[in-house]
Amino acid sequence: MTRPDAPDLPDKPQEDAAHGAPADRSGAVSSGTQAGSPEPAEPAGPGDPAGGPGGPGGPDGPAQPGRRLTVVGTATPALALVAGLVAGFLLLPAAPGWLAPYLPVAVVAALDALVGGLRAALERVFDDRVFVASFLMNTAVAVLLVLLGDRLGVGGALTTAVVIMFGIRIFTNATALRRRLFGV
Repeated sequence: MTRPDAPDLPDKPQEDAAHGAPADRSGAVSSGTQAGSPEPAEPAGPGDPAGGPGGPGGPDGPAQPGRRLTVVGTATPALALVAGLVAGFLLLPAAPGWLAPYLPVAVVAALDALVGGLRAALERVFDDRVFVASFLMNTAVAVLLVLLGDRLGVGGALTTAVVIMFGIRIFTNATALRRRLFGV
């Protein structure tokens, strides 16, 4: 339902999902002032998203409230991955012997975070902070579980448990990706 004085505005201000603060019609988040009270205008300086010279809203770029501008193109991460793989295959780096039991579970945990990130991206709920935290925490927890198993004398059993657990998560996310991409 709309207000009689502004037929195209809703009764309640919409909230920005990321910040929980009221958002105006352009998508910019307000600073929490009361509805109907004007916000003080601040001059835009250089590099200011509101539109100073050299900023994204100024003469050098379009103003897009609520969006971060990225300098990295979409091909750069893929090129970096290919360069890293080529360097790894050419240089054949060797891991220290004490690290050998932990690398497989770290790789499986990292793959779990990667597949989960792909699923979140397809569902349009991807958050880079959540991805990085998941990547680091999954890897750390997996390595710590294997370390604990080694200290308790059941290293092989805990390694197997970690690999099975992350394997199940990877297959669950892969199934969701398959359903999302192919509808089957």
